[in-house]
Amino acid sequence: MSLSPALKTAIQHAAATHGGAKAAMVEALKLVQEAEGWVSDAHLKEAADVLGVTAAEIDALATFYSQIFRVPVGDTVILLCDGLSCYLCGGDAVRDAVKSKLGIGFGETTPDGKFTLINICCVGGCDRAPVALVGPERKLVGPLTPDDLDALIGGAAVGGQP
Repeated sequence: MSLSPALKTAIQHAAATHGGAKAAMVEALKLVQEAEGWVSDAHLKEAADVLGVTAAEIDALATFYSQIFRVPVGDTVILLCDGLSCYLCGGDAVRDAVKSKLGIGFGETTPDGKFTLINICCVGGCDRAPVALVGPERKLVGPLTPDDLDALIGGAAVGGQP
């Protein structure tokens, strides 16, 4: 499947407004991921062609950034913080409970394709630790406890945060 003409135009616009093709590579990856849910090899190559850069150049960025997904992900991505504050505030118990509840480990997707669990470095929510970023809007939720998982997975408010 090819990138849509509208997406190609958006990538060209990013290059024009972000200081050139190389400066727009991350934005191009974000645009592809927003449209497709992840960045396949074929779409990465097409984005590179639109920008006039090599696939290797854009892939180096895609594989560097943890929030650019190079494999298909679930409908809801849970980015669970594994930073020091989260760990010190019980993040290990939350981590174990999430893995158990979903039946998957980090970097895996539930068999029904609903959830992908990814561990991520500090997300800056230390005042609410332990925390996670959830869904396409990367909503910060926390403080989390193992008892909050039904609310987290169900999309309801967690830890008193809307």
